[in-house]
Amino acid sequence: MPELPEPRIRTARTEDGDELALLDRLAWSPLHAVTPEPQPPYAPFFSERHAPEDCLVAELDDRLAGYVLLGFPTELDANRHVRQIQGLAVAGEARGRGVGRALVRAAVDEARRRGARRITLRVLGHNTPARALYAAEGFVVEGVMPEEFLLDGAYVDDVVMGRFL
Repeated sequence: MPELPEPRIRTARTEDGDELALLDRLAWSPLHAVTPEPQPPYAPFFSERHAPEDCLVAELDDRLAGYVLLGFPTELDANRHVRQIQGLAVAGEARGRGVGRALVRAAVDEARRRGARRITLRVLGHNTPARALYAAEGFVVEGVMPEEFLLDGAYVDDVVMGRFL
């Protein structure tokens, strides 16, 4: 059996915006989304909150296969030493090929490169696959906000995870 190629990670470019927006819409799921399913007219992928340089993309077979957004948890100078994963998506056809893991590792490396001491994220309590991936990459549960979200008629915990760099 031939070995699958490793995803190639790079910083997003402005021209990736439309393809990333489409990937984001196609990857939407109540397993990880706290916002309603996107409907037209669609917002642009990049914004004041997340510029292309805040996004790392994974390519497989010369196609975008996923992304991770890295930002600050707040606008306060007092926690500028912390970066936060603020979005992660993998295209359906790329799942199970190491794309998510490569993106998490790249986010950790990029946060470290930018001088961060810690990296954090928030994940829904019922998103078992994501929680397992983050735990395998050294993230630990630092807090749980019970029943923080009401999604599809069910209350869901918001789990805060983090790790030191």
